[in-house]
Amino acid sequence: MDPKLVLRCGSKAWAIGLLAVVIPMSSAASLYFGFFSKDENLHRYRQSATQSIFMTQGLIAFPVIASLLVDLKIMNSELGRLALATALISDLCSNVGLSIFSIIRIGFYTAITTIISIQSFVFLIVIVLIIVFTMRPLSLWIIKNTPEGRPVDSVYIIWIAMAVIVVDNVGLGFQYGPLVLGLTIPDGPPLGSTLVDKLETLVSGLLAPLLVTYCGIKVNMIDLYDLMFLNWVWVMVFFCLTIKYASVFLPALACKVPPKDAAALSFIMSTQGVIQMSFHFTNKFTQTYDRETFSMLIASVFLIASLSHLCVGSLYDQTRIYAGYQKRDIQHASRNSELRLLSCAHRFDDVVAVRKLLDVSFPCKESPLSVYVLHLVELAGRASPVLIDHQFGQKNISGISRSQKIVEVLLSFENQYLGSASTHFFTSMSLPRFMHHDVCSLALDKLASMIILPFHRKWNHQGKIILDSSKLRTMNNNVLEMAPCSVGILIDRQKIRRLENESGHESSVYKVAVVFMGGSDDREALAYARRMPRSPELQLIVVRFVSLDVDVRENQWDAVLDAEMLKEIRLLGQHQDNILYREERVKDGAQTTFIIHAMVEAFDLIMVGRRHREDLPQLLGLNEWNDFPELGPVGDILAAADINSPVSVLVVQQQIVKNK
Repeated sequence: MDPKLVLRCGSKAWAIGLLAVVIPMSSAASLYFGFFSKDENLHRYRQSATQSIFMTQGLIAFPVIASLLVDLKIMNSELGRLALATALISDLCSNVGLSIFSIIRIGFYTAITTIISIQSFVFLIVIVLIIVFTMRPLSLWIIKNTPEGRPVDSVYIIWIAMAVIVVDNVGLGFQYGPLVLGLTIPDGPPLGSTLVDKLETLVSGLLAPLLVTYCGIKVNMIDLYDLMFLNWVWVMVFFCLTIKYASVFLPALACKVPPKDAAALSFIMSTQGVIQMSFHFTNKFTQTYDRETFSMLIASVFLIASLSHLCVGSLYDQTRIYAGYQKRDIQHASRNSELRLLSCAHRFDDVVAVRKLLDVSFPCKESPLSVYVLHLVELAGRASPVLIDHQFGQKNISGISRSQKIVEVLLSFENQYLGSASTHFFTSMSLPRFMHHDVCSLALDKLASMIILPFHRKWNHQGKIILDSSKLRTMNNNVLEMAPCSVGILIDRQKIRRLENESGHESSVYKVAVVFMGGSDDREALAYARRMPRSPELQLIVVRFVSLDVDVRENQWDAVLDAEMLKEIRLLGQHQDNILYREERVKDGAQTTFIIHAMVEAFDLIMVGRRHREDLPQLLGLNEWNDFPELGPVGDILAAADINSPVSVLVVQQQIVKNK
């Protein structure tokens, strides 16, 4: 974790986070000192157990909440970001509060223990200062001496692992020592990411499951004797749970969080997991709890964790915020209005490919272009995702050299079309399975008309596949399902060399083709293409594929809309020499494939729609051999591995308007 996030959290997170700690702790203390400490029927052996139960139930553990958000796939949502910020504040405050309370409790009884309490407090402060002022400089020295792009040397990882063992045995305890140590180590690569790579499998994959398994097999719900106290245990658990829920729900409503989201946030903050279980295990080991009490508390952890997961999943549906109230696509926008595009990039090559597409779009004062570029970086060595809005003109904007190169490409594009194009750069550091949330939320926030995604395959100069990322393909599929606007998947083969280029016969005219078979996606691709012929160095050819069977039934409304768009293109072609329209009559998908393969050698960019009617005669038989359903039958043809030409392909899906 980055402790500086606490200072950057908004007032909403601070208000909810502080109240989520103060109210439950004060309520638990009032109940204990007002009732349990004065109850003569409560055996003094149970007094320490009662105190520990109240302290543990008031704990809000950031790792547990982060794990819940990952399981529910809402870490990158608005609710997830609020929960992470609130949990971070609550975790730090509750740990500080519980530590102070424990020290005060030691010195509550006699003068001797009071002296011990003061010594413990001073010793605690000294240890924390030693950790901060030794491990922080050492970590920065390790990062400085690690070459860029290389993992940290294993010797340093062993040193840090030994430091964890040391802080466990100097008085801080295994719950607090590693937490303080972890806060001093800078998050992210190279040190944070290497620590995660080396230790996560051991901790999350072996030790934590072993702890849960051990606690689970020690639970005995049959041999129960002191039923009166066990009833009080459940009363304490549900009392603390109710107070904690209310202390989050009511402040969230006061901060104008929607009621459903406030209820979901309350369940998230009230959840329990392996951290609470470790406290119960420690109390069982020190004989603060007997077997019966331990069994009830472990059962309560399982029950609360399960209920939290189910309740949050049923209350919060992130996809509903992307459902469109209005059209956000290119077809329904005015041709002279500002076109807003959100382009996503994982590598520098992605931005180079998009730059060529933006040049072809030819922004001008009559049709300005606003480009938002989102650099997607895999989260490593950090506990929470980060979305950075960069301001151009700053030096070392992202701290990553490849991000700086991306910024320079965008700045050169903006300077080339000064006054007609604007560029905005963002960086998202997130887990790959949640990246689509950042993409969709940014597109919604910036009112983008189209999201441009890079294809998950990359080619080298010889036309061989050098990258085939399943993570990137999954992200693209998720964006296609959830996007609040139109989506384009850009297949880039610009690195491949044309044979005629080597002999010096390269044409100066950039040739763009639109494969048109009808439907909303084809109309969206054509709507984007009709903005391009303003450039005199571009030639646009619209190729309509028509079935030989004249008796084929078509959707009447779609046919009317298709005819209107094609009529407009034909009229433009009468006044502009760089716009051509032609029709190809085909019998089935085999003929369509043959013509499209011939087009590959003649064009630099081919634009196609993703979805078509399944019974379309022009595509007969192609759906059965579709390797990439996210590209549709035509896009799948153009993404084939055997194509060895530097043709780029843009597969377009028009905005899917869903009902809320």
